[in-house]
Amino acid sequence: MRSALVVVAALFCFFTVPDVIAQDSASPALSLSDLDALIAQDEAPQPTLDQSGIVDLTILVAFLSLAVLSFLMKSTTLKYVTMVSAVVYMGFMKGNLVSVVHLFALMEWSFPLFQYNIAWYVLMGFTVVSTVLWGRLYCGRICAFGSLTQLMDRILPSRWRVELPPWIDRRAIYVKYVLLVAVLAYFLVTKDTLVYRYVEPFWMFTLSGSTVMWSLLAALLLTTVFIRNFYCRYLCIVGAGLGLLSNLTVFGIKRWQQCNTCKLCDKECEWGAIQGPKISVSECVRCDDCEILYNDKARCPHWLMIGKKEAKREIPKAP
Repeated sequence: MRSALVVVAALFCFFTVPDVIAQDSASPALSLSDLDALIAQDEAPQPTLDQSGIVDLTILVAFLSLAVLSFLMKSTTLKYVTMVSAVVYMGFMKGNLVSVVHLFALMEWSFPLFQYNIAWYVLMGFTVVSTVLWGRLYCGRICAFGSLTQLMDRILPSRWRVELPPWIDRRAIYVKYVLLVAVLAYFLVTKDTLVYRYVEPFWMFTLSGSTVMWSLLAALLLTTVFIRNFYCRYLCIVGAGLGLLSNLTVFGIKRWQQCNTCKLCDKECEWGAIQGPKISVSECVRCDDCEILYNDKARCPHWLMIGKKEAKREIPKAP
C-alpha cells in the first residue's frame, strides 16, 4: 500500500510541475513523512463504541428486557412502568423510534454503519424478531407515541370516550394500509424523506416542528382524547407494516372452546382486534388485557365451567 501511495504522489508532482512554476504560492508536494502519516491513519483501527455509546446500548437492552419481562409475566404494573420508560427515554431523551424513514432506507437498501450504530440495529432487530415471535409487541409498549396515547387513555375520564360504530371501525383500520402504500409510492417517485413529518407524529419528541406540524399534532391528540389509540389504530404507517409482518407470528394468543360464544374478551379489547372467536393478529398489539382475563379463573367461562364440573364431582351421591 505504501508503494502505491508513493507512485501516486510522484505522478501528482509530475503533472503539477507547470502549475508550481507558474504560481509562486503553490503548495509543496507531499513528503514521505506525510505519506507515512496517511498510511498510519488509514491502517489504524476505528473505535466501535465510545463510553456514551456503551451506556446508551446498555440502557436500551435493559429497557427492551423490561418490555419482554412485563409481557411474559402478564404484569399490568410492569407494563405501565415500561410505557412510562418508553415515553421518557425512547421518546423525549433519545427520540429513538421505528419510523417510515426506516422503510425508505429498506427500500433503497441504505443503512448506517454498524460499528457506529449498534443500538439502532439492536432496536430494529428486536422489533422484527419480537413481531415474528409474538406480534406487534413494539406497538403495544415500546413505541413512545403509542405508550403516550395508552397512558392518556388511562388518565383521562372514560366518560369522554367515544366508541366508533363497529362497521366504521372495521373499515377505518384499512386507512393505515392505504397510507403505507401511498407514502411509499410517493417516496419512490420523489425521493422526499421529509414527508414523514406530515404522516407520523414521532417528531414531537424533539420538540421542534413548524406551525402546520404542531397544528396537526394538536388535532391528532385532541381526537385521541375521545377516540382512544386513534393514530395507532387507524393512521400509523409503521403499525401497518408491522401488522403485515404479524401474519408470520409464531406464538399467538391461545383460545378456549368457550371463546366461540363468549364475548368478554371482545368487550375488553381496546384495539378492536377480537371479533368473536377470531383474533386479528395484524391489529393485536399484545396489550395483555385479554390474556389476563383468559387466565382469570373467577371471570373466564372456561375456568368457571371447569370449576363447576369439579364441584359436581365432589358432591357425594345419595345412597
